Amino acid sequence: MGLIDVHAHFLLPEYVAAAERAGHVRPDGLPAWPEWSVQRHLDLMDSTGIAKSVLSVSSPGVHFGDDFRAQVLARRVNEAAAELGRQHPGRFGFFASLPLPDVDGALVEAQYALDVLQADGVVLTSNAGGQYPGDPSWDQLWRELDARSAVVFLHPTSPPQWRQVALDRPRPMIEFLFDSARAVADLALTGIFRRFPKVQFIIAHAGGVLPLLGDRLDLYAPDLPSVTPQLRELWYDVSGTPVADTDRLLYGSDYCFTPASAVVAQIAALDQSSAAVDWRTRTTANAVQLLGERVGV
Repeated sequence: MGLIDVHAHFLLPEYVAAAERAGHVRPDGLPAWPEWSVQRHLDLMDSTGIAKSVLSVSSPGVHFGDDFRAQVLARRVNEAAAELGRQHPGRFGFFASLPLPDVDGALVEAQYALDVLQADGVVLTSNAGGQYPGDPSWDQLWRELDARSAVVFLHPTSPPQWRQVALDRPRPMIEFLFDSARAVADLALTGIFRRFPKVQFIIAHAGGVLPLLGDRLDLYAPDLPSVTPQLRELWYDVSGTPVADTDRLLYGSDYCFTPASAVVAQIAALDQSSAAVDWRTRTTANAVQLLGERVGV
């Protein structure tokens, strides 16, 4: 069995147009939107041994300030992703976009995507309109996802105060890693991981700076359950990072925001690394364990 890519992005022209109308002409400070086509994606998969890609919409997500338009856009990208799976059996799955911070709309879309479209899970950004995932208003969504034992792919986005902290640098360079850590810390410290244990979380980019945070969070929150063991129960994808020291590792390319040439180079580096012995077998087995029969390869 080939690689299973749990961190792969697709871009519809109407999605990019909606984002640009909302002011995201340079997404998260990048020079421009990348180009994507299904054929280019399949060509990359075939050349690198990727059997299946689980597609998702990347940052900045689908909510640009209007709940109704976010609901419509989420439905459009989710139905398009499901159609790609039907057109190319076994090659594409998807994590459904939700119109957060509109929790009511997110509940409707999660139910539709998981029940009707057969999504592999949902994608959430590290914050949604400045709300972090431990916000009490999200509890109903967590209850729904927990009842379904859903997979949640947590993808970074720009922090709400990015103008003050990014200093005109592309936010994926630094801020994405810190906002992922902020979101995961929030989930742990607000008890989401403990209260909704059936939700399976995938953390992008091997958790970024998270490995440094467990002991520190425990030091400053001694009255709460230890965070470090909770971090060990999460899944981590390897996109843009070396192989992490964890058994719960998954493969992620971050294509198309990571160019095809960089994806090829990282896979070659992983193949040559002594620290990455059997990384292909290891990550694929983990993806099968996590996604079950829906992997379909």
